[in-house]
Amino acid sequence: MRVPRGRMNAIDKLIEHLVREYRKKTPKSGRVFARASKVMIAGGSHSIRLWHPYPFLATRAEGSSVRDADGHSYVDYWQGHYANILGHNPRLVRREMAASLERGSLHTGFESADQIELAELVLRQLGTKDDRIRFTTSGTLATMYSVMLAEGFTGRDLVLKVGGGWHGASPYLLKGVKFKPGAGFEGDRPAGVLEDILKRTLITGFNDGEALERVLKAKGDRIACFILEPFLGVGGFLPASREYLALARELTRRHGIVLVFDEVISGFRFAPTGVQTLYGIRPDLSVFGKIIGGGHAVAAVVGRRDIMEGCETGRGLRGRVPFDGGTFSAHSEYMKAGLVMLRHLVRNAGTVYPRLERSGRTLRTGVVAAFAAEGVPAVSTGAGNDAVPGSSMVMVHFPVDGARAASPGELHDGRRFHIRLREEALKLALLVHGVNVVHGGGAVSTAHGPADLARTIEAYGEAARLFRKFLY
Repeated sequence: MRVPRGRMNAIDKLIEHLVREYRKKTPKSGRVFARASKVMIAGGSHSIRLWHPYPFLATRAEGSSVRDADGHSYVDYWQGHYANILGHNPRLVRREMAASLERGSLHTGFESADQIELAELVLRQLGTKDDRIRFTTSGTLATMYSVMLAEGFTGRDLVLKVGGGWHGASPYLLKGVKFKPGAGFEGDRPAGVLEDILKRTLITGFNDGEALERVLKAKGDRIACFILEPFLGVGGFLPASREYLALARELTRRHGIVLVFDEVISGFRFAPTGVQTLYGIRPDLSVFGKIIGGGHAVAAVVGRRDIMEGCETGRGLRGRVPFDGGTFSAHSEYMKAGLVMLRHLVRNAGTVYPRLERSGRTLRTGVVAAFAAEGVPAVSTGAGNDAVPGSSMVMVHFPVDGARAASPGELHDGRRFHIRLREEALKLALLVHGVNVVHGGGAVSTAHGPADLARTIEAYGEAARLFRKFLY
């Protein structure tokens, strides 16, 4: 779909119309946001939660839905930043947490037995009993520590990542997140990160084996680690190819580079293990988060014992790596919640994951069909491949002149896809019709039933009719 040059302001008019409709629907949330804006930067503490003109104030979340201050219910596909694979506030976790609170699980600052059991369970499911694990409280910290461990182990000073890969707010990994027309992901140099760190962060292409071979041939002896998501998250919900991951494993081993898989999103999302197990490719270090916390702040670094021991014994050329944890690392309540969640997923894998796959497929197919029925070209990413046979993820994109949705660079290039339609117009159009998404879609949970999916596809249909009205 190409919006004629003379009518580019049609997108502005569409968004203005949706902002008016949204404001009429959510006046209480608007007043709350005005209050918040007086004391917090941009009215909140997490940028992705602060959409234009303001976010609704969530007052209750249960299962597939969330309710706002104005009494409206939304089918939610954000689901706690994709952490809530069983839906919001699953009863089985809530029940255990209530009992735990009665026993006194507020912060004590001591280690807990549940931490040991959770560690054992994660390693068992990964099939890596000889590896070691250490918990922290966020994906950002876990990816940062993985880089530090790699640098400490190898004594090298460069980090390689994929353009479009989001690994949290670690300074080592913030370069190459945003796409810049004409410069690609290489042109993304965020303020606040030391220039020396930016120079030491190298960018390569996702699923681009030739680019990977070139950069490793040129600088492989200086690269400490290559970190990537085997199932790309913010970059477009794209799975890595078997060939690409196999090549990454072969080349990093050849060059003595630590291979790191960021599985903060993909871990336990497609199976009761990491997606790495589905590919049959073992990285040197893995990072997990979101689902493994059962709704709490839990992340972990897992990997080869000789590398992980760098945070205690000081192996490597740079001495001990200060991966010492934080005040709330391995909090007893968090460990209990994560243990309850993962035990449930392992025990019920035969029903949980097939259901997620079916729901994801239904949603992706239904959404594209809804736009096609109105003559609005749309494509969906999030499907699996030969290694990941099914997926509960969906992201919707609006191509310019039949552009392909094959790489993060293409998906985030405004010359190839209508970014504002996905990020602004679609977001508001769906909110007006009772559905909450991020980046045009999100993640299905086991709490999303047939009625939720039908209501969602109907809302996308309403959005499609509105797009047609304003843009043609």
